[in-house]
Amino acid sequence: MGDEAWLGGKLEVYAPLVMPAAHALTQAIVDLQKHATGLSDEELAARPNGAPSAAFHLRHIAGSIDRLLTYSRGEQLDDAQFAALAAETAADANLNAAELTRRAVAEINNALEVLKNADSNDLFEERFVGRRRLLTNVFGLLFHIAEHTARHVGQVVTTAAIVRQREN
Repeated sequence: MGDEAWLGGKLEVYAPLVMPAAHALTQAIVDLQKHATGLSDEELAARPNGAPSAAFHLRHIAGSIDRLLTYSRGEQLDDAQFAALAAETAADANLNAAELTRRAVAEINNALEVLKNADSNDLFEERFVGRRRLLTNVFGLLFHIAEHTARHVGQVVTTAAIVRQREN
């Protein structure tokens, strides 16, 4: 594989329709493990210019994937998922960067497993998101997992670079 997952060619276990999402999620794992795992507790919690912390983004990656996969199965969120959503912005001294990264990567791997097993015949089945039951489909949810994760991984990478630069 090259520097970017999508340059590594075809991922044999993924259908062509979902392969771009698999590439993005595979890259997300590489980037998180490279940039987030070694953050100190102070760097993890830092909010440069009031921006969300790397800890928030790592929690949000894991939580949002879990929630979006729930919707992709045609289910609604449970109380534990709502509690996890509320806790994404909390400071938690009991978790370090390696643990938050491990949790985010585990959820990314869950999404990759769903993509691997996605039936092309089911991708456009209707699904509903949230209390307002906004209409989408399985494909839209799976694609959104990949693009939303990539956005937040980018924020982790940028925040990590900023907070580490302050120390040098």
